[in-house]
Amino acid sequence: MHERVLVIGSGIAGLCAALALAPTGRDIVILERDPPPPKGDPNAAFDDWNRRGVGHLRHSHAFLARLRTLIRDEHPRLLADLLSAGCRELGFESMLTDLHKADYRPEAVDRDLVVLTSRRTTLELVMRRYVERWPNVRVASETFVRRLLVQHDPQGLRVVGVSVADAAGPRDVIGDLVIDAGGRTSSGIEQLVEAGAPITEESETCGILYFTRHYRLLPGVNEPPRGKAPATGDLGFLKFGVFPADNGCFSITLCVPEIEMELRKAIVAPEVFDAICARMPGLVPWIDPATAQGVSRVFGMGELHSRWRDLAKDGAPAVLGYFAVGDSLIRTNPLYGRGCSFAAVQAYLLRDVLVETDDPVVRMADFQERVTRELQPYYTSMRDQDRSAIKRAQQTLTPGFRPSLKSRVIKSFLDDGVSIAIRSDTQLLRQALRGFHMLEHPSAWLKKPGNLAKVLGFWATGRQQKAAAYPPKPGPDRDTLMRAVGLEPEADMLKVAMTGSKARAALREGVVQAP
Repeated sequence: MHERVLVIGSGIAGLCAALALAPTGRDIVILERDPPPPKGDPNAAFDDWNRRGVGHLRHSHAFLARLRTLIRDEHPRLLADLLSAGCRELGFESMLTDLHKADYRPEAVDRDLVVLTSRRTTLELVMRRYVERWPNVRVASETFVRRLLVQHDPQGLRVVGVSVADAAGPRDVIGDLVIDAGGRTSSGIEQLVEAGAPITEESETCGILYFTRHYRLLPGVNEPPRGKAPATGDLGFLKFGVFPADNGCFSITLCVPEIEMELRKAIVAPEVFDAICARMPGLVPWIDPATAQGVSRVFGMGELHSRWRDLAKDGAPAVLGYFAVGDSLIRTNPLYGRGCSFAAVQAYLLRDVLVETDDPVVRMADFQERVTRELQPYYTSMRDQDRSAIKRAQQTLTPGFRPSLKSRVIKSFLDDGVSIAIRSDTQLLRQALRGFHMLEHPSAWLKKPGNLAKVLGFWATGRQQKAAAYPPKPGPDRDTLMRAVGLEPEADMLKVAMTGSKARAALREGVVQAP
């Protein structure tokens, strides 16, 4: 069917929508508020590309196996372009511990468990140049979408185009379909709600803030090999991770709970950021002055929320002719690295729906049903993990807090059972990664009786017998780290203590609010 599709935004979500729909022959116009990328290589894009509409442009990024597999199967030429530009594929073998390597035998499924990693600017640059080569795709840069054009007809509220402003002034652009890939700053849903669309939404804080700094390896120096000390870790009050990137670059991201006020204020200083990294044994080889140098300031990102929107509650479309993909529809904690993959899955689900039917009511109902079936398990799992992390952060800052017996048992099962089993058994690692990479239900692997029996067996084994499977301590405790970087460890604890019995009651009920 020949249709004109207007896509709001040329970020990863908008580009995925173009990748999905371009081969169907539809005319695609991407309306992008920011300037086009500068001419030149990925380094020029990182240094000079002004993308005010993408607040997390220079934070760490990676494409999980689900998205990388989509690109490999649907657009092999694009994958070749990405690799040619310096993007990296991190295969299953790179995720193995020494225990795995002792008896590892490659399997065909390992070819799917591959991460595609790079600076976000490089990923977006190469994808955009590839998309623009399609004859039925046009990107209109520096075109700001002011509002949606809607009308009421017998079937309900319908979007028929957008009002834009560009160098020529304001004008209306009419299309058969509008895809809102405008991300966190898009106001499309809010406009539709104001027009009477019964769109439902649930939203809650992720409880953390992100801080990222970029580094470049010195000439002739290779990346540090994987060692015993982990290059990613969770200290409860701080999460950290190294993200290898393209062309000799990498980034380090530190995640801090919202309630760690002193730490989050100080961490934006590059010297404090590096001082924190220097206390993590797994990060020390990466930031060694003989290995790499910092090449950016510390980029911060806050106001992180999980959000799920439903455009067709109980199968009844709230709007016609309009579809949201990416953060416009579903937002998740960037900690899990699933935002780009969510956007790509939504885009390809939309493609399937548009190809199968031209009935606008069926299209919206089917799209929402498929998105819910495919993505809600991952969303719910991530949201629940965020709730637990918020609770743990509050407990860390609560003087005298002692976890309940139930909490201690759950922690033991996860730390001494699940984690050890995955670090020891290659088949369990494969299956757990399939859930993490969105290739199957996130908890499917642990529900299989044979896998659960293995995990319980590891849990029941004495710590000395499985000592080799425990990773070294990822970093210092909170008080030690705070003092090492010149901060007062008691500062935030006193704020929590001031809430007294209210805080303790909230912890008992599992409902935690930052003071």
